[in-house]
Amino acid sequence: MRYILLTIFIIIPVLEITAIMLSGNIIGIGPTLILIFLTALLGGYYARKQGLETFRKAQRQMQYGEMPGDTIMDGVCILVGAILLLLPGFFTDILGLVLLLPPTHALIKGRLFKAITKRVNKRNIKIIT
Repeated sequence: MRYILLTIFIIIPVLEITAIMLSGNIIGIGPTLILIFLTALLGGYYARKQGLETFRKAQRQMQYGEMPGDTIMDGVCILVGAILLLLPGFFTDILGLVLLLPPTHALIKGRLFKAITKRVNKRNIKIIT
């Protein structure tokens, strides 16, 4: 947990600021700001579109009495990807796109599912029913 907080609050912001400063020096301040704004705008649009599709899919599955577990994992990837895209910076944008694009978020979703299953089996996560 300590390393996660260190990464989130220190390492990632330092990397983002460095990348933005380098980009500003190479392509200029205006194009850098436009690029950051466009990635947030396009990412927000794409995340909204995918999020609505995923929500509708989960609703259909529940109407037919199916558990939407896989669809919920898709929704988590889309939500985290959307949040990362809305944050200013290039590294968070890349990671956000990885989480939003279906082929790559399928890989991440599989690993996330295995990690959650492992923690549940070790009884680190309790499921209340």
